[in-house]
Amino acid sequence: QVQLVESGGGLVQAGGSLRLSCAASGSIFSITAMGWYRQGPGKQRELVASITSGGVTTYADFVKGRFTISRDNAKNTVDLQMNSLKPEDTAVYYCNVRRMKLFDSWGQGTQVTVSS
Repeated sequence: QVQLVESGGGLVQAGGSLRLSCAASGSIFSITAMGWYRQGPGKQRELVASITSGGVTTYADFVKGRFTISRDNAKNTVDLQMNSLKPEDTAVYYCNVRRMKLFDSWGQGTQVTVSS
């Protein structure tokens, strides 16, 4: 079992920046990818960005050019640098890890609120 702890959320004005961090512990072997998802009020959870163990990144269209995902395989952490934040970025952001291309683990989420 993988345990994930997210941090870095908060309240920021439009155009500002936040950096989210996620630390993984427990059964952290055979991790193939880590990523960030978000769920806004009344919306479904959606992929924000992901990164494979080999460093291949994927970004949702709505964050391309603004967000950057990074991973430290040695420390089992994944970060999300969020720049040029918009009010529509307001959501609970969840860390995700995938093991053996099949098993997903989720953090409890961290709130990001962007004011206009």
